[in-house]
Amino acid sequence: MKKLFILPLLFLLSLPLPAQNQPVYEGLDNDEQLSFVGMMMVDLISRFGSPRSVIAERGHELWQDDVVFQYNGADFYIFRDRVWQVRLASTHGISNGDRKSVVLLVLGDSAEDRDDHLLLPISGRDWPLMMRINFNNPGSTGQVTAIYIYRPDF
Repeated sequence: MKKLFILPLLFLLSLPLPAQNQPVYEGLDNDEQLSFVGMMMVDLISRFGSPRSVIAERGHELWQDDVVFQYNGADFYIFRDRVWQVRLASTHGISNGDRKSVVLLVLGDSAEDRDDHLLLPISGRDWPLMMRINFNNPGSTGQVTAIYIYRPDF
C-alpha cells in the first residue's frame, strides 16, 4: 500500500520546475483561469511544477481546513485531489489594490455588494462558480485585498 503512495509522489517530485518569477496565470484568458477550479492536483503540478510553498489554512469549522499550494500570483485550495478555490492577484480586469468604485464599474450590475466584499456568480461552467472580491475598508474607498474564484457548493 505504501508503494502506491510513494511512486506517484516520486513522479511528481521529479517533474521539471517552471520559472517562478511571474504569476502562473500570466498570458491566460479569463476562461482558462476559471478552469483552475476543478483541476486535479496531479494536473496542477504537471502544469505549474512544484508550488513555492504548501500551507494549511484553518476554516471556521474543523472540516473546512484546506491544504493550499502557493505559486506566484495564485493560491490553489485543495479538497481531496481537486482544486475547489483559487486566490488570484488579478483576473477579469481586476487586480489587488484597485479601488472598489473601479471594480464595480468593471463588474457591472450583476455584482452583489456586501460592503466589505463583492460576490459575482459565474455561469456557463460545468458546476457553479462564484467570484469574491474582498476590500480592506468598507464603503467605496476600499481597495481590493483578495480575489477568489470558488465552487460555492463545496
